[in-house]
Parts: sequence; structure tokens; C-alpha cells
Amino acid sequence: MTTTETVDHKVADPSLAAEGRLLIDWAESRMPVLMALREKFARSQPLKGQRIAGCLHVTKETAVLIRTLRAAGAEVAWSGCNPLSTNDAVAAALAEEGVHIFAWYGQSTEEFYWSIDQTIAFGPTLTLDDGADLIFRVHSAHPEAIDGILGGSEETTTGVHRLRAMAADGKLRYPVIAVNDAETKWDFDNVYGTGQSSLDGILRATSVLLAGKNFVVAGYGHCGRGCALRAKGLGAKVIATEVKPTAALKAVLEGFRVLPMDQAAAVGDVFITATGMKDVIVKRHFEAMKDGAIVCNTGHYDCEINLEDLAELTVSRREMRENCVEHTLADGRRLYVLAEGRLVNLAAAEGHPSEVMDMSFANQFQAMMMLAREGETLAPEVHMLPEELDQEIAGIKLASMGIELDRLTPEQEAYASDYSQGT
Repeated sequence: MTTTETVDHKVADPSLAAEGRLLIDWAESRMPVLMALREKFARSQPLKGQRIAGCLHVTKETAVLIRTLRAAGAEVAWSGCNPLSTNDAVAAALAEEGVHIFAWYGQSTEEFYWSIDQTIAFGPTLTLDDGADLIFRVHSAHPEAIDGILGGSEETTTGVHRLRAMAADGKLRYPVIAVNDAETKWDFDNVYGTGQSSLDGILRATSVLLAGKNFVVAGYGHCGRGCALRAKGLGAKVIATEVKPTAALKAVLEGFRVLPMDQAAAVGDVFITATGMKDVIVKRHFEAMKDGAIVCNTGHYDCEINLEDLAELTVSRREMRENCVEHTLADGRRLYVLAEGRLVNLAAAEGHPSEVMDMSFANQFQAMMMLAREGETLAPEVHMLPEELDQEIAGIKLASMGIELDRLTPEQEAYASDYSQGT
């Protein structure tokens, strides 16, 4: 595939569409918030006339979001945001449904950016991102497309951080909504979704027993905390590494041991990075690791584990299982790298459970709605979703679970804002 080609879609195997439809239908049965929003807006079609370019993992849950965007009137073009996270069956089903999708598992770097370029050639009025690769590509390689774009949204912590830096430098040229910073995203998707799906990826790739093992989590943010909680639940002895004092203190007060990576490297059995920072595990750490140590990453980019350093130490390598490569060092020690250092929860498993992505993708849908209404009036910087949308999404989720809440009485509402009341 050359970078000059233009096609309607490109997927690995169109014959997988029937399998993909079943996966999407299963996800829809577990995503009541997004389905409620689809039903609410299918008739009025508030996104009619909008062309949305998306760069986000092609999973069954993403397909539910795409179907919902289209039901609300949008035209959609899509690429994957990671070379190893696309479900080829889901991609085939979306192509069959008329989505301009350019995604397949195992893309090369050239194919990855070619796919993003195809969605930009579609002439988007809105962009929807996970990791900000699409936004960066628009700004760096296709600035002529910016005038037609009302705004974009960003799904990840890493992407939001980079976009805020871009805005502070005066280089961001259209408004972006930080979907990641919605409470119904970061406090659920990042913690419970990342924790469960990352452990799922480790177990699928290795089938090891985690009980009793030293499980090292690099980075005790929301994603790292989720991994630590799930590993603890499986009986592992969790060690956290951190650079931020408050994050390290949280780990300590939640019962976990905190060590510098230089010390943790010598005692860890399983390592998972969740920092958004490069070179978290480097040559000196590999040199200190036990025979049989397992190393993986759940941060968005694959630079957290320095695999070039490991390659320098490796005298032979072999693939032991799918997504599990053994590196033998000169002294005979064996280290195991999962999913080529990419997102272990998506490359070696299916990504977050549908139930938690339901809220994250409801936020993405609401961000597209907000930008369609207000994008022309927003400054080219990073914006938050309104807090009331968070509460609405959480309320729909609770209702779907059959859970009822108390409500404040008029007297209580008045008391909450009455600063004249004393003790």
C-alpha cells in the first residue's frame, strides 16, 4: 500500500464481517448508556452534516460508538490508533456497513500513517482521538485541513498532556475537548477498565499464576492503580514505582510497597508500565532482573520499555506463545516481553470491558455534539466537558443497573448554598 493511494476503505479480510457483527451486537447488549443516547438522538440527528475522522482502537466497543455517531447523522472515517489493537473482524463488519475504515492488525509505521491520512482526506469537520496522533498529523502534515475542522476530542491522559503543551506553545489551531478528564472516564475506564483488561492480556499471553508473585507497577496514576488493585485481588504482592510524591503516598496508604525501579528490578516477577513516559525500564533494569521475569506495558505508547536496550543484551530470542517473546541473555537468564511492548490489554486481549467503555464513549459522543454546536465559538485550547454531562451519564448507567439514588429536598438545596448558616 503506497501513501499516494486513495480508497474507500481497507481492512484485512472482508469475509470476517459476520463474526464482527456478532462481537458488536454483544457489546451493544452491555453498553446501555450509549444505546440510550442513540435512541434519543436517532430521530433529530444533531450530527447531520458533520464528517467525523476518528483515530481510536478498532474494537467491538468502538464499533458501537461509530454506529451511534452515524445514527445521529454523522458521516464517519476511521483508523486505528495502535498497530496491534485492531480487531480485524470488527473492522470488516464496519466496512460492510459503509464506514470509511482503514485499519488492520499488524500495520507497519508507514501503513499506520497512511491510514490516518485517508481519514483526513475525507475532509473532516470533527476529529476524535485516542493518543492525539490524528490531531498531530493534521497539524504537521495536513494544515490545509484545519480551516474545515470545528474541533476535536481526546481520550487519553497522555494525549491530553501533549495537547495542553501544544496549546501552551501556541501551536494548537482548533479546540479540543479532554474526554479523558471527565470523571465518568478517568475514574472508571482508567481504573477498572485498564486494571481488568491489562491483567487479562498478561494471563492470555503467559497463563502464569500471579498469586505470590512480586508484581511491579510503574506509575501509580489511575491506570497503574487499577492494575495494582486487580493484581492484589489475584494474590500478587504489589510494588509500585513513582516519581510523584503524592501518588507514591497513595500507594503506600493503600497497602502497597513503594521502591525505585532500580531496586524493584531485582525483585520483580512481573512488570507493567503505566506512566506515559519513555525509558521507564532500561538496560540497567534488564541487567538486574531475575531469570523468568515478565515485562509488559499498558501506557499508550510503546517507548516506556526500552526494547533497543534489551536487544543489545539479547543473544537469542524466540516466540514462546502468541504475544510472548523470550529473550535469552549472555548469562543464560531469560526475560519475557509481552505484545512487543505495546498496550498489553489490547494487543494480547480485547481491551476494556464493554460496560466501562460505555461511559467513556458516551463522553466521546457528547463531545462531538458539543463541538458541532459550539466549536466555532471555542478558543483553540483544551476544554472540559460540562460537569452536568458527567452526572447525566452516571445517572443513566445507574438506572440501567436498577440502582436508585436519594434526592435533595428543596430545603436541603437551599441549605447547600446558604452561607449564613452557622454551626
